[in-house]
Amino acid sequence: MLEFDGLHKSYGDNRVLEGVGFTVAPGSMFGFCGSNGAGKTTTMRIAMGLARADAGEVRWRGRPLDEEARRRIGYMPEERGLYPKMRVAEQLSYFARLHGMDTAAAARAAEEWSGRLGLAERRGDPVEKLSLGNQQRVQLAAALVSRPEVLILDEPFSGLDPVGVDALAEALFERCRAGVPVVFSSHQLDLVERLCDSVGILARGRMVATGTVEELRRRESGRVLRVVVPDAAPGWAAAVPGVRVVSERAGDTLLELAGDTDDQQVLAAALRTGRVTHFAWREATLVELFREVVADPAQRAAVREEVAA
Repeated sequence: MLEFDGLHKSYGDNRVLEGVGFTVAPGSMFGFCGSNGAGKTTTMRIAMGLARADAGEVRWRGRPLDEEARRRIGYMPEERGLYPKMRVAEQLSYFARLHGMDTAAAARAAEEWSGRLGLAERRGDPVEKLSLGNQQRVQLAAALVSRPEVLILDEPFSGLDPVGVDALAEALFERCRAGVPVVFSSHQLDLVERLCDSVGILARGRMVATGTVEELRRRESGRVLRVVVPDAAPGWAAAVPGVRVVSERAGDTLLELAGDTDDQQVLAAALRTGRVTHFAWREATLVELFREVVADPAQRAAVREEVAA
């Protein structure tokens, strides 16, 4: 188990992390989400020993991470750390040897991962001659080349085209199947929702939500109905008690219901306006959940009061 336990970090008066904690089981993928400046990169840097926590610790298999344990972690930093004049294969082999692989094994691993991430034809090219997307692939290969026991990746999908996204996703799934815990941060929440077993959302240095996407839906999401009445007059739902109109367009209406509002009451009101062609609860996306949990607490309270009114 990879455990982030009660991490606190301040820079002067700026509290960057306040009690951040989550766990990642072997063979699972954890998506780490948050706005810019929320503390995601600082959390990863603490795990890798690049920043020191004021309190708390990161453990792997029950023991605090030390330098020896960190040699078995594949890390992709926010600040990309490639040698621009070094050739791709040479660079990957070098990173593999830094993690303790012998020369022959490092060369084989460099060939394997450059091929898997679409760099086979660029192995002999200096990194500085590559596009930004291909440089990103080299950085990812550098994190994977040593067959690490743990993967910690800061924005690994940034700058990749759809083919690169698919190649990386398959590589991460393969590592998970081998029992490796994977933590990655991303602003691409659709990818997080599609790939990850569990999700953590960081806001203002605090972990404000953790769990599977389905668990977050149950805990955080409002009760949202989609009602389609093609011939309905605009504004019909606004008169229903305990309902807030989220959106309304050409008879297709999204409604948020207060906790004690009966959906059958809404259905009856809809039927009075015309023929109902669709009436169903709508699952919130991770993007919508993210907006909900990172909103200012006063703003969230105001919305809930509006729904209940």
